[in-house]
Amino acid sequence: MMRLSCFCQHLSMDSAFKSPIFHPTASFSHSQVSFPFFSFQAQYLTLNKPPTILRCSNSSTISSTTNGNNNNMAGLPVKKKRKRYRKQYPGENEGITEEMRFVAMRLRNIKGKKVSSDCVSDSETDTENTPSDQEKEDDSETVKSGENGGDGEAETWSPTMEGFLKYLVDSKFVFNTIERIIDESDDVAYAYFRKTGLERSAGLSKDLEWFSQRDLVVPEPSNPGVSYVNYLEELAEKSAPLFLSHFYNIYFSHIAGGQVIARKLLEGTELEFYKWKGDVQESLKGVRKNLNMLGEHWSRDDRNKCLKEAAKSFKFLGQIVRLIIL
Repeated sequence: MMRLSCFCQHLSMDSAFKSPIFHPTASFSHSQVSFPFFSFQAQYLTLNKPPTILRCSNSSTISSTTNGNNNNMAGLPVKKKRKRYRKQYPGENEGITEEMRFVAMRLRNIKGKKVSSDCVSDSETDTENTPSDQEKEDDSETVKSGENGGDGEAETWSPTMEGFLKYLVDSKFVFNTIERIIDESDDVAYAYFRKTGLERSAGLSKDLEWFSQRDLVVPEPSNPGVSYVNYLEELAEKSAPLFLSHFYNIYFSHIAGGQVIARKLLEGTELEFYKWKGDVQESLKGVRKNLNMLGEHWSRDDRNKCLKEAAKSFKFLGQIVRLIIL
């Protein structure tokens, strides 16, 4: 009997501390709370409203939203800033070689008259698109250097064998220099232009040997050739893009002309200077492709400088060609 009493007492104490049982009521604003040994009623206020959920917000978000609302309170439309696009140079979509071709066209004879550097397409009128004023002045000087007496009229050429030999000697000096620089330089950019099939120095050596066997005196390089070689050597050390501008235009100019005078003076004899292994246009196309590829990584400022150097190359080459009539 004593054991049963203790067991009951122990059981009653455990039950007394169990979790309370809530009995919500449907019609009154109170609920019944009961425990095993006692009970009481807890009254509370109920509202027929949805629960309000509170959360933390980023103060910067609230501030930006508020400012945005204040700015648009007037109901005025927001004007977007207009983006200005730079007008492209003639030929820019095709690559740097096409841009240089336009420079060459600008300096060509048209109906016996020289074209000034101001006679350019309308797309070059934008200040962000055109070369600087100094570049325009240099181009104008390049054009004027080929004029006879400044009257804008075409010169009448009377080539001589002595002058033609000077032209070949200076040409060999120039070609030998640019090919040596390309072969010996550690600059990675020059590696793309080795063994292109356009090399001329070996053929010119054979031609000058042929002339010497016919009792013709082969002269030393003249001032135009020496000046150009010195300039090329300095440029190759300073800037690969600028040197490659001359490299391309030297070959381009040689392929474009010069054979007519040689055939006239030599009565149809064809020199090694004008012979190529394979299709010369395909070889030039490969050089053009590699130069355009490199040009894609040059800044617009570097490309503008290349165009300026293209005009300079035509000036130097023009001085060498003029040796034929001296």
